[in-house]
Amino acid sequence: MMKRVITLVLLLCMIFTAKSEGLTLKELTGGFYSARGISGVTPLLDGESYSQLSRDGKQIIRHSFKTGEETEVLFDVNNIRNRIRLDRIDGYQMSPDEKNILLRTKTKGIYRHSSTAEYYIYNVKNRTLSILSEGGPQEQPLWSRDGTMIAFMREGNLFLVKLLFNNSESQITKDGEFNKIINGKPDWVNEEEFSFARAFDFNADNTMLAWIRYDETEVPMFSFPWYKGLNPELTEYAGYPGSYDYKYPIAGAKNSVVSVHTFDIKSRAIRQIQLPIPADSYVPRIFFTDEAEKLLVLTLNRHQNQLDIYLANPRSTECRVIVREQAECYVTEEALKNFEVTPNGFVLMSERSGYKHLYHYDLNGTLRKQLTNGNFDVTSFYGYDTKTGITYFASNQESPLRKSIYKRDAKGKVTRLSSSATGTNSAIFSRNFRYYMNTWSDINTPHITTLCDASGKTLKTLEDNAALRQKLAGLKLGERKFFTLTTSEGIQLNGFMVLPADFNPSVKYPVVMHQYSGPGSQQVVDSWNAGNMGGCLYEQYLAQEGFICVCVDGRGTGGRGRDFEQCTYLKLGQLESRDQVEAAIWLGNQTYVDKSRIAIWGWSFGGFNTLMSMSEGRPVFAAGVAVAAPTSWRYYDTVYTERFMRTPNENGVGYDDSPISRASKLSGSLLLIHGLADDNVHFRNAAEYTEALVQADKDFRELVYTNRNHSIYGGNTRNHLFRQITQHFKEMLR
Repeated sequence: MMKRVITLVLLLCMIFTAKSEGLTLKELTGGFYSARGISGVTPLLDGESYSQLSRDGKQIIRHSFKTGEETEVLFDVNNIRNRIRLDRIDGYQMSPDEKNILLRTKTKGIYRHSSTAEYYIYNVKNRTLSILSEGGPQEQPLWSRDGTMIAFMREGNLFLVKLLFNNSESQITKDGEFNKIINGKPDWVNEEEFSFARAFDFNADNTMLAWIRYDETEVPMFSFPWYKGLNPELTEYAGYPGSYDYKYPIAGAKNSVVSVHTFDIKSRAIRQIQLPIPADSYVPRIFFTDEAEKLLVLTLNRHQNQLDIYLANPRSTECRVIVREQAECYVTEEALKNFEVTPNGFVLMSERSGYKHLYHYDLNGTLRKQLTNGNFDVTSFYGYDTKTGITYFASNQESPLRKSIYKRDAKGKVTRLSSSATGTNSAIFSRNFRYYMNTWSDINTPHITTLCDASGKTLKTLEDNAALRQKLAGLKLGERKFFTLTTSEGIQLNGFMVLPADFNPSVKYPVVMHQYSGPGSQQVVDSWNAGNMGGCLYEQYLAQEGFICVCVDGRGTGGRGRDFEQCTYLKLGQLESRDQVEAAIWLGNQTYVDKSRIAIWGWSFGGFNTLMSMSEGRPVFAAGVAVAAPTSWRYYDTVYTERFMRTPNENGVGYDDSPISRASKLSGSLLLIHGLADDNVHFRNAAEYTEALVQADKDFRELVYTNRNHSIYGGNTRNHLFRQITQHFKEMLR
């Protein structure tokens, strides 16, 4: 017995010793240190409970908002009464009356927000299943407000299923065709840059359906290759490569022509709303109000500096502008994401004061009340209780680095609901605002999810990531700390750094800077999401290898008001790269930094700004890595690019300053990485940039990933990618 105990102790010591050696890339990219969260939460009608999909996808469980305890199993794959069987589900939608649940299975992603799936209707009381449609996978299904119908998209067309008529299915539109006409779902650029995938809605009395139609016939085509590859293996391309061909409008090119249509469910009449907008306008959202004959249509001009809110009659098709929101530069996407219809009105987020705040309008377009104000940004809008006049929101009023949950009463009194601990909070409120689920973290602490009451009192801790904290406790991690610097232009910038665990201020260390730098983004935040892989753990891995890791948010980033964010308008990359160079110079002046061994890297916009920074003219970077980088805004899409740059014809000077035009000024050892199947930032960017480097006689390294998209993942891909990044820094900075 004693021998067994000694053997067990020795084994545990060996395990602990192995783990105390430090982080490994295989563990990091494999999710060994991933924080657990509470996902798939749906607040339920009673205001006292929420539903959640079990981690194995086999059950939907009702939980108490007060205790977190399980109170009922709403669905169980092993407790279905009829013959249909499911192994698991990927997601679900409760019907408005919660008598039925729409179950999602066999989900296949299309683009960032869209997917196809097979859906089933589950009757909660009878525990029976029926298939939504036998005509093929469906997209973006939506319940009618009385729960008796479901509309969905398939192959460019809209369909309607009536539960009261034995799930009878009818086709609403018939002109849908790939790469030509899409009804009820945005095309690639509208989905990607306006962050939505469903473009239809039912009216209040369930008599009509409205949708946005996209005619992308004249949008130029783009193609990228498919190879056989591995994990997944595309056997259809084993002999010859294939291609994916889709409509992608680059800056200045033709967009889809959009229109808004309605369908009378009883008469089956289809009408077109008479929107008096230019042909190149956008319609990024539509919403039916609580009045059956009133449809809100949000439109943006091509410059995206004028948001018009139309009130339309779905039957007469007449409409009029009730609110016009104009901006000197552009209206941010947050105005769309936080738009909410209320009884007899709506809430609009606006930066008209210089900061993001909430404004309540009635359906005549009359401003009833400004719901929030101050020299800070509202970061999330959770709801406006019209009965009490209380607004629930998150903001960064304490610091641009932090977010807390607040409520503001009808008299203007603001109360902080989340705890006094500094960090970042997010919330999910119950339907009656009596409770909320709060998720908090800071840069040192993984997410802690709690249930709270309306006063902010913690009722129950649901997840504290104790297992992850225990794993991390066995590691020797370096200090993470925030700092500020002032550039030579007098601009104060926020940053954080991760130091080696055995940091010695008398030693001069190499530095790896990481940034994103895109308009409105924030990397320097007091959150477990800071840095790469959660908790700055990739930065900790590099620190373990002897590097100091640094992140600085330059001009154009978010959290500091409209003017700080929009000062990069019409000149993307110019101020952002200057600020990274200034940050490197500031670091080089610190006694513990070797200014000859500073590197920079980034992904997507961060890759673009890496290239701009390495070519800024001041050779401060010894090395850099640019992943999936745009190299000329002339190659990127209309909506995003023109929001910040207008069109190439209007702003040729701004477009002409790019990594490609700066190729001859590249300084430092560059590793360029791109996925061949990137539908977002096309491989074209890397191809044209490397040609410019070759002709400028500049040395560089390049790494491409077969069949990988903008996220470059799948199988062993992430592990391989981050090993190459790490090896590049080790080689070039030592």
